[in-house]
Amino acid sequence: MPNEMLAPALAAARMPAIERTALHEAVAQSLRDLIIEGKLAPGARLNERVLCDHLGVSRTPLREAYRVLAAEGLVQLLPNRGAQVSALTHDEVAHTFELLGTLEALNGELAAQRATAAELAEIRRLTREMKAAHAAVDLPAYYKCNHAIHALIGAAARNPVLAETYRTVNARLQALRFRSNLNRDKWKIAMKEHEAIAQALAARDAALVARLLREHVANKRAVVLSQLLAVRAATVPAAVATARAAA
Repeated sequence: MPNEMLAPALAAARMPAIERTALHEAVAQSLRDLIIEGKLAPGARLNERVLCDHLGVSRTPLREAYRVLAAEGLVQLLPNRGAQVSALTHDEVAHTFELLGTLEALNGELAAQRATAAELAEIRRLTREMKAAHAAVDLPAYYKCNHAIHALIGAAARNPVLAETYRTVNARLQALRFRSNLNRDKWKIAMKEHEAIAQALAARDAALVARLLREHVANKRAVVLSQLLAVRAATVPAAVATARAAA
């Protein structure tokens, strides 16, 4: 994303005020939201001056936030050239989703066995809230509920090694998972899948929860890969036409 396009994209983004406590973590979360919601596209260079002005912070917490996001795989640090949003290849996306499906299934299986009644009630509440966001076509609100549900399932699994592995793998795919819901038909299917997952968890049917989560991730994988192929199909002819015009 050219620098002259970055400021308008940021201006259109609704950003909460950043408090001074744990500043770099708050900056990292703001950047994470911008990346997930597509305000900062894959491959976009992160202009420090523009971002500091937009977030109201100095360069030190911004650069610390870059390191946090680089550890998650969302940002790529460029030696002496700042940072840019990471861009996964088609194969990297396919392989990462393949692994994520196994992690989600194991999380769900263990959560069905180990979750407290309060955790199951919270998952049901979040699912209702997510359904309301879906009905209101509020994708950011929907995705925040979605992310919270998956995180709560992971916490209920009571396996910290699995939880850390899941967070690392899932972080690389959050932006793609968010954009997969831009297709309204696919979004509707995803919502129904989440309702079925919540019901299976409430019944503590570990095998069913694992199967539903694996299928849920597989469906996301298919949608995302289809979108990537569509973008590539549209981009290649445009690039060829540009090259021919410049020749």
